[in-house]
Amino acid sequence: MSHTPAESAESASPAFRSEVTVELVKHAAGDSDVLWAARVSTAGEQSLEELQKDPERSKGLINYLMRDRHGSPFEHNSMTFFISAPIFVFREFMRHRVGWSYNEESGRYKQLDPVFYVPATDRKLVQQGRPGKYEFVEGTEAQHELVTRTMEDSYRQAYAAYQEMLAAGVAREVARSVLPVGLFSSMYATCNARSLMHFLGLRTQHEQAKVPSFPQREIEMVGEQMEAHWAKLMPLTYAAFNANGRVAP
Repeated sequence: MSHTPAESAESASPAFRSEVTVELVKHAAGDSDVLWAARVSTAGEQSLEELQKDPERSKGLINYLMRDRHGSPFEHNSMTFFISAPIFVFREFMRHRVGWSYNEESGRYKQLDPVFYVPATDRKLVQQGRPGKYEFVEGTEAQHELVTRTMEDSYRQAYAAYQEMLAAGVAREVARSVLPVGLFSSMYATCNARSLMHFLGLRTQHEQAKVPSFPQREIEMVGEQMEAHWAKLMPLTYAAFNANGRVAP
């Protein structure tokens, strides 16, 4: 699948986005993968027809595995996502290392496109409270105007400096140093259901979660879209995840 920009970075003016992109580009993932892996220990190899004979038994087995945290059967599947998001999101994302593989676009090998993140008007801007016990609240209209104006001005200045250095023959890997973490990057991220559940448990808020989480909104936006794709692929596993407090096995 191609994700080439419509125009080159040389001619493009800075663009500003408040949304992230998450596409499921390929997968080998289904509830049957969990059942195969779990039942081989007691029944040996089974056909798909055998696994589907008793849907309630299959549902119960997946729920049991999730509840009692027998995690390895949830690893025998794969999902690859294309993600476009600000660089600061990827720096948080790559704290997740077990069960994940990443390939991100490189500023050493290509000229980076001038697409930058600016929060939408519904993004909460103000942090209240002390570290470890704080909340975010709505910003004022003046604060949103300030954020938008100063971010866009800063992005334009940074990208102009980047282009100036490139035009003077400076290497891309050096010139990119002036670009901010609000620049959009893109990557392929591959995971299995178990590693995705760990990610979602930390990077999303949910009313069914036993353990509260306080993710930054921008990485939560990515997590919400990944979760929607996964829920369609593995509905029994997804339901068991929610029913058992969204704690990864």
